[in-house]
Amino acid sequence: MALFSQWRDNVVWNSVLPAFLASVVEFVEALTIVLAVGVTINWKSSLTGAAVAAAALAILTAIFGATLVTMIPIEVLRLVIGTILILFGLQWLRKSVLRYGGVKSLHDEEAIYMRQVEALRARGETNVNKFNKFGFLTAFKSVLLEGMEVIFIVITFGSTSAADKTSGFLSAAFGALCAFVLVTAVGVAIHKPLTKIPENTLKFFVGIMLVAFGTFWAGEGFGVPWPLEDIFIIVLAVIYIALCLILVQWIKRAGRTAK
Repeated sequence: MALFSQWRDNVVWNSVLPAFLASVVEFVEALTIVLAVGVTINWKSSLTGAAVAAAALAILTAIFGATLVTMIPIEVLRLVIGTILILFGLQWLRKSVLRYGGVKSLHDEEAIYMRQVEALRARGETNVNKFNKFGFLTAFKSVLLEGMEVIFIVITFGSTSAADKTSGFLSAAFGALCAFVLVTAVGVAIHKPLTKIPENTLKFFVGIMLVAFGTFWAGEGFGVPWPLEDIFIIVLAVIYIALCLILVQWIKRAGRTAK
């Protein structure tokens, strides 16, 4: 109990939650490809590729996370990473606004899964229990690319969410690990794409969090005295949500007028 209490006291929760939600999105997308490779080629190649990519990502996280934690001042990190988070989050919000506005089709994991399965079957690959290089590389690339975004989230939230960068980094890594375990467990249990997860809505709120935290940290880097301190992040999130809803309605009206 003493160890649990000590761990709980050191957890930076405003690092855990954003890292968890953003990682769920990325892991769901990676899982879709891993499942498609496993079903159409074989599970040995698919799972081996995913495992190798996961190991590479863990090493990259340890190396770059440790560098940021030990060598770069927190004020510089908050300014630079806050700016990057704003740009990164705006990309997610742009896609979400266009989807809710009817300009861009909603993200459909089941449709992506079926397209990937059809593309793999078109290659003439067979589902045999032996190592398949193409299947390995497809799963590896998918997990690595989606995982790189998870690393970005873990390092940025972990290294800037608290004065104690070590606790922040470990907390963000814990959030990402929980997301990995959850998505993997559900994927193993159902052997299907996680279509029930409202991914478009999840991406929208993760984008809001990225931009809100990014604005707050960039402001701190510039020396902005935010009112209410950390609570003002919620105010920023509400402002960004309102702006996005206004944009969605404007896009819908513009679309109706064009027709």
